[in-house]
Amino acid sequence: MLTGGVVIVRATVGDRPDSLNFVLDTGSGGISLDSSTASFLRLTGEASERTIRGIAGVRKVKFIRNLSLKLPGVDVTNLDFHINDYQILTGVYGMRIDGIIGYSFLNRYIVKINYDNNTIEVWEPGEIPYPKKGFLFRPPVSSIPVITAMVNDGDKINSSFYFDTGAGLCLLLSERFARDSGIIKKGKKLTLTQAEGIGGKKTMQVTTVKQVKFGPYTFKKVPTHIFDDEYNVTAYPQLGGLIGNDIFRRFNLTLNYGVREIHLEPNSHFNDAFDYSYTGMSFYYVNGDIIIEDVMAGSPADIAGLKAGDVILAVSNIFSNNIQAYKSMLQTPGARLKIIVVRDSVPVEVILRVKSIL
Repeated sequence: MLTGGVVIVRATVGDRPDSLNFVLDTGSGGISLDSSTASFLRLTGEASERTIRGIAGVRKVKFIRNLSLKLPGVDVTNLDFHINDYQILTGVYGMRIDGIIGYSFLNRYIVKINYDNNTIEVWEPGEIPYPKKGFLFRPPVSSIPVITAMVNDGDKINSSFYFDTGAGLCLLLSERFARDSGIIKKGKKLTLTQAEGIGGKKTMQVTTVKQVKFGPYTFKKVPTHIFDDEYNVTAYPQLGGLIGNDIFRRFNLTLNYGVREIHLEPNSHFNDAFDYSYTGMSFYYVNGDIIIEDVMAGSPADIAGLKAGDVILAVSNIFSNNIQAYKSMLQTPGARLKIIVVRDSVPVEVILRVKSIL
């Protein structure tokens, strides 16, 4: 499990022995391989007219037909993998992302995700008994499941949202939904930030909403991203946006697409604090270095003197070169952190004060 609750599973494809890293993603309507991974494995795709949409673009994709996916004890055949570029996801998470496992796999099985012991169980399809505790949703599932939720920030708005375990955030709203529903009040504090996904980077605004409620579960002061959804990946006006895995990792999940059921059982992470931190910089793992690529004007990172192109050597005297560890250290609002970077081949030390979006 990576930043924001994103789940990584290991698998092989075809007859290749190389073990690959896949994001387990209910927000994906298929299954895919990274373009460089496909090239390394000498797998050639065929052109198609199929397009995929991401937060920052639309592109045609090639397909590798009738390829198998092998997990421990599970051999899935006759899958059509589309090819996409996941270099940015590799940079975000600091480990190679070779592909995404979505609907093409999930609709064939019952999949149980247990965040208490970090295990995934894959069962043959059918009807099964669920844990007595928890709540059973019966969402429509065409390729991505959709659930109804209430968002309250002064006014209560009921809408439908994608159920997206591949999104490492809490709540993502399209700008049009936020505007038309009036859910975000005038004068509310909005902070510029940046998010990454299929298609590249996207500038967004981040704030909080008073409540998010689905089924019997209510979460308060929920971090919320708002963005100009020019490619309509959130399917507005039918949907308001998506709920991501920084919410769903607080439950152990049973995904039973065959009978259109998703069971949520609160787990040991249910009451984990949300991440309200704000630094205003984005950094990525690139060719063995952790590089700052974007710094928002007027942000804590900008005020501290950090610049795009700086290579992070250490945070609070930790020289681990582990991007996940550094992100965790930067998630404490009010923290005063010493950061050592290399700029123009010279070490530079700065003090960064982490702010809050609240």
